Amino acid sequence: MALQEAYRVLKPGGRFLCLEFSHVSNPLLSRLYDLYSFQVIPVLGEVIAGDWKSYQYLVESIRRFPPQEELKAMIEDTGFFKVDYQNLNSGIVAIHSGFKL
Repeated sequence: MALQEAYRVLKPGGRFLCLEFSHVSNPLLSRLYDLYSFQVIPVLGEVIAGDWKSYQYLVESIRRFPPQEELKAMIEDTGFFKVDYQNLNSGIVAIHSGFKL
């Protein structure tokens, strides 16, 4: 629904951009990132903000987010053209882009 709304409000020629945490492409880095995410981030959340659960939820929600190719297909299915993405830091973060024609 969010993609449909973005498409609806963009003017023709408008560009949609989405910056999200994503899926790591390097298996070794993926394991290290998972270890950091599940073992360190919630602990820091507890120490700094007194809120373990919110930071645990953050890490879990990142893992449930669609992988890059799946999100690309979802954006295309919404009607955007020239859809592409760029992985940053081996896919820890990805920028998706598409145009409304």
